[in-house]
Amino acid sequence: MTEIRELRPVLEVCDRLMEEAGCDFVGLAIQNTVGPDVRWHYAAGNLNDKYERITVRFGKGIAGKIISSGSAMMLADFPNDIFGKVTDYPIMLAEKLASCYAVPLFFNAVPKGVLLIGKRESFTFPEHVQQLVKDAAETLEQLLNEHL
Repeated sequence: MTEIRELRPVLEVCDRLMEEAGCDFVGLAIQNTVGPDVRWHYAAGNLNDKYERITVRFGKGIAGKIISSGSAMMLADFPNDIFGKVTDYPIMLAEKLASCYAVPLFFNAVPKGVLLIGKRESFTFPEHVQQLVKDAAETLEQLLNEHL
């Protein structure tokens, strides 16, 4: 399998989303093909490369929760509006994010990935930005379907 960060169309979608949404960070996580763990494969606007080493269990962390539920999630004032411990949100800690909006990516009608945008300040993402993320997620599903 080609590394996701080597797929130019995927990078272009993420970079365009970051610009259009006016966010500080865009991340793409995919569930491993073997086992339930979820790993961050690509990031734009990242402060460091810690995201590459973050792996969360199915149902844990933002990525794991979104994949297990199949629904979107917004955090507007991290760490003040969370359930559980701050250490359950490693991508937020690693990238110093204070807010995020994330949606699932579906492959064969099953949630297997996550597209996340974030800001390093408290922020509530308006409906039009949420729609930008959903549209980008659909584009990524089509692009990645042939690679996963």
